This record gives sequence, structure tokens and C-alpha cells, in this order.
Amino acid sequence: MDYYSSEINRLIEELTALPGIGAKSAQRLAFHIISMPEENVDRLADSMKSARKNVRYCRECFTLTDDELCPICRSKSRNHRVIMVVETTRDLAAYEKTGKYEGVYHVLHGAISPMLGVGPADIRLKELMKRLEKDVDEVIIATNNSLEGETTAMYISRLIKPSGIKVTRIASGVPVGGDLEYIDEVTLLRALEGRVEL
Repeated sequence: MDYYSSEINRLIEELTALPGIGAKSAQRLAFHIISMPEENVDRLADSMKSARKNVRYCRECFTLTDDELCPICRSKSRNHRVIMVVETTRDLAAYEKTGKYEGVYHVLHGAISPMLGVGPADIRLKELMKRLEKDVDEVIIATNNSLEGETTAMYISRLIKPSGIKVTRIASGVPVGGDLEYIDEVTLLRALEGRVEL
């Protein structure tokens, strides 16, 4: 039995289709949108349409931007000789929030996953190799700590090493505030191997 009119149900269905939005969240958002002033709803709809129409990939690093080059690739203050390879634009944003990384990025838009039928040709590896023809000192591989992320990191490492460019992998290990007794063996081993001198 439908509780709401067809228009409300349609809005809830569309919102439920968004990632991370369940039925209850969609319902809450739908009622919020319906109660908003009409000009606010128009602004929201216009911003979504405009973003969908105007956002594209950066010509250099393939993050999402509304310009030919993203602000990071355009910046003269960034070290363009150090490239951090990440899986998604969200990963790039996470590193930027630290405020400590001064190099540039390369966004793969995925990771190698034979189980899902994603191979090296399905992510932005050709574009990365093209970038490495310029003056690059180091490639930092910052793919996720998953089977797919590790597979991708190993593949990239094998591709780049013959060029003589330094290839590093981000350290992984014990999270801040984590109790050792609850952490799995692989994470503990990585933390041990990635230790640094104090």
C-alpha cells in the first residue's frame, strides 16, 4: 500500500537511487525538499544540472573539475615532480584535507579487479605513463589497502620501476586510538614493516 502520492513516491525513489541513501534518509530528504522555499529548490536543481553539464576530468590528473586544469595542477606552488596516484577524487580530497602534501595527483578512477572484470586498460594508467615522460622524481602509490588496491599498486610499481623513477607506497598500519588486540595480523605486520625511526 502506498502511503504517499505518486509525486512524493517518485522523489523518494530517485533519492534512494543515490549511493549511501537508504529508504528512511530518502524519505527525510524528500520531505525536506518539499518544505523548502521554491527558490531554494530551484537553486538546488540548477546547481545539480550545472554540475552535471560542466564538470569534467582535469586534462592533467583526471580529477573532477569545471576547468581544463584543476586548481592543483594549475598551481605554481605545487611540486609537479612528485605525483601521488589515488583511486578516486574522494581519495584526493582526503589527502588535501591534511594540508601536508605539496605534490600533485593522478586519479585512476578505479582499481584493477579481475573478479569484477576491471583490467589495467579500464583505469587511467596510460595517462599516468604519459605524464611520466616529463620530469618526475617520485610516484607515491596511495591506492586503497584492499586486494584490488594492492594489485593495482604492484602493477603500477612494475610498470614504472624500469624508468628509474622512484616508486613509493603509503604506509599502512595501526589507526590512531586503535587497540592492538583488536587489529588483524596483516595490519599489524604492515605497521611493523612500515616503522620509522624516532
